[in-house]
Amino acid sequence: MTRKLFVTTALPYANAAFHIGHMMEYIQADIWVRFQRMQRDAGAQRVVHFVGADDTHGTPIMIAAEKEGVTPQEFVAKIAAGRAQYLDGFHIAFDNWYSTDSPENVDLSQGIYRRLRDNGLITTKTVDRFYDTAKGMFLADRNIKGECPVCHAKDQYGDNCEVCGAAYQPTELINPYSVFTGSTPILKPSEQYFFKLSDPRCFQFLKEWLNTPGRLQPEMVNKVSEWLGENGEKLADWDISRDAPYFGIPIPDAPGKFFYVWLDAPVGYLASLKNYFEKQGIDYEAFLNDPSAEQVHFIGKDIVSFHLLFWPAMLNFSGHPIIDKLKVNVHGHLTVNNEKMSKSRGTGISPLRYLQLGMNPEWLRYYLAFKLNARVEDLDFTGEDFVARVNSDLIGKYVNIASRCAGFIAKRFDGKLASTLSDDAKSWIARALNGENGERQAAIAANFESREFGKALREIMEVADVANRYVDENKPWILAKDESKTSELHDVCTTALILFRQLTIMLSPVLPHVAARVREFLGDEAYSWQDTQGEGVYAPLLGRTIGAYSHLMQRVDAKMVEDLFDKPAPAGAAPADAVETAAAPAPEASDIEELAPEISIDDFTKIDLRVAKIVNCEHVEGAGKLLRLTLDVGEGRYRNVFSGIKSAYQPEQLIGKLTVLVANLAPRKMKFGVSEGMVLCASAKDEKANPGLYLLEPVSGAQPGMRIR
Repeated sequence: MTRKLFVTTALPYANAAFHIGHMMEYIQADIWVRFQRMQRDAGAQRVVHFVGADDTHGTPIMIAAEKEGVTPQEFVAKIAAGRAQYLDGFHIAFDNWYSTDSPENVDLSQGIYRRLRDNGLITTKTVDRFYDTAKGMFLADRNIKGECPVCHAKDQYGDNCEVCGAAYQPTELINPYSVFTGSTPILKPSEQYFFKLSDPRCFQFLKEWLNTPGRLQPEMVNKVSEWLGENGEKLADWDISRDAPYFGIPIPDAPGKFFYVWLDAPVGYLASLKNYFEKQGIDYEAFLNDPSAEQVHFIGKDIVSFHLLFWPAMLNFSGHPIIDKLKVNVHGHLTVNNEKMSKSRGTGISPLRYLQLGMNPEWLRYYLAFKLNARVEDLDFTGEDFVARVNSDLIGKYVNIASRCAGFIAKRFDGKLASTLSDDAKSWIARALNGENGERQAAIAANFESREFGKALREIMEVADVANRYVDENKPWILAKDESKTSELHDVCTTALILFRQLTIMLSPVLPHVAARVREFLGDEAYSWQDTQGEGVYAPLLGRTIGAYSHLMQRVDAKMVEDLFDKPAPAGAAPADAVETAAAPAPEASDIEELAPEISIDDFTKIDLRVAKIVNCEHVEGAGKLLRLTLDVGEGRYRNVFSGIKSAYQPEQLIGKLTVLVANLAPRKMKFGVSEGMVLCASAKDEKANPGLYLLEPVSGAQPGMRIR
């Protein structure tokens, strides 16, 4: 029976570009999808639909769009327009990329809600919700931070802890604060809509669903089971509504209420599939109800509470057919040198910078795959290990085979491979492909299937080791010097290229671009996993005339990896969590700029200098020198100011700090928006010779809006 797969990944929030963690998850899913598509025989044929989308709703996007003076839809469209360069750049082949702000998602989300309501699992309660008095609005869960009530990690969001994974209500946070203003929010009553997760039916279903063999990793079954309690006593009703103003999907028959983004975001997987099927002329309902259909979902460990509690219960009790065929693969985080990634510490990796440096995307695909397994473990990236692994395996072992033997086929045999092989050559091929425990291909396939990519690649490199030993022992460069050894040379080089082709087939889910070039070189059609078995190993190449070999991959230059990492915060710029700001060293006398011409006190009083608090700071896409500052100047509103200080500061260093603003400067319309003032900095006369730049900071105790006289 044909296996029909619907593969999805966590939806990236559409308020920023992709980061390296997104790339890791998408690469993991893409490798698995490509492996599935290689199963083409009658007994193992797979049909795979690989879809993704942007998660577009919620207050953060609404606020970001407001700051830029555009609609939320325009803001999201700009982010979405930048996705292709990452996906194409790393050879990630989604069939469809869509948006949760779509007609399909509105229809599906509202339909699920109505069925849950009709099933008695929706209730309303008047509850106290956090309200930011400075901002004048109710705060969504992700607009509140505080101390996790379970593990006491600091600076955790109001819905779920990224350290221990616990889910909770925002009101359970310890010492909560608004991410917009930094102020302590007040509690204000509001009628809200809840999904009754505490209903005994939900506990019974979740317990059975989680413990279905093959559903998810055992460690995740244990973790989520703890959240259920013995009899469901730990399950609390889930607030699924948000008050206007809110960018989201309206709740039917509830004016001024919108679905909380985490209700409609997972439905976005289905919306993207439906959109894709409509374009392809495939029956969406028939697929979901097909007994051979299944969904395989890849997510990070920080969002399992939504995907393993709320989402399954929501699908089940709305009668959704995919719930019985849903499998979830949870992965860990990506760290750098065993530390959480941080731009300010120089341990951040930008995937776009990776591509801009000219680094081969398949280096990263291979390195991450080598570290990935089926368990929920963090992966650590170190530059030294990256260089060593790629250069050793891909260049020293894999590419090396073809580069040492293909030239002899072209020069001595007009590009034609031998028509037969010696018994010795066949025994070496069998040794490489069988190993000590039978056919390696079967073990490699099983490891790809179970997402044990690291194990699969280690087995493949063992094949490469045998192939290189064969070349080393038979020394074609020596055979080529002896005319009487011509037949032997032909035999050895043909055998080496047969093994090289086998390696390419097995590596093609990880290295799709290299595999395409090898197919062109060897004159192959699309590879199937069945080509690693039986006659598929020998027959295709024997007697074939192949193309000219060109080098497939360069070695990694360690300098490129050095340039890849985000630079640490510059000397003189205090880290974001510093208690005190160290004084900048005094510049040399020659660096001091001459005083400006004398002015009168009247001239000075025309300039209105105010204390401003930096409530947010972010990079400006397309601007090499600018940061966008959101400032509180005590006016009851925020100001948007662009400042050319990007060379000296990372955004996270500035959030929460006080600075000095020229408050009565005429607004200036810029390419990126309107700048409503100017923040003050100190610098040397010759900024090229002495590039230090220091943002002025009032002494602690000054309040936003105070005038500087």
